[in-house]
Amino acid sequence: MDLNRNIAVLTIRLLLGFIFLMQGFGKVFTMGVENVYKADFFYGTFKDLLPDFIISATAYYTSYIELVGGLLLVLGLKTNYALYALSSVLIIVTFGHGLAEPIWNLSHVMYRAILLISLLLLPRAWDKFSIDYLIQKK
Repeated sequence: MDLNRNIAVLTIRLLLGFIFLMQGFGKVFTMGVENVYKADFFYGTFKDLLPDFIISATAYYTSYIELVGGLLLVLGLKTNYALYALSSVLIIVTFGHGLAEPIWNLSHVMYRAILLISLLLLPRAWDKFSIDYLIQKK
């Protein structure tokens, strides 16, 4: 039973980590954050609702937090801090989607939120396949 718990936590952490890592990687290295900021789905949606500096800061913040937070989750390093930062991204995205369109497709956030909240609620001791566990064990 312990192994099942350990594998379950590992699976949730890796799934969520790779989702955020690849999303952040795409925004930072494939599209470029400046292009994310200028995209219709970002700047085009919010230009009449928010000041430019908030739109720009949000594009940079969410893109880099997704990249770094996702990598930290994949590695199992500073997991709680990564989860806290990624929680802020999900809250920002939820607010932004709701601001842009009151009735929107929740699939952008909901499954990530479920995985993230699960990791926050599960005992850290079950995450034995992580760098955090190795550091704590010493």
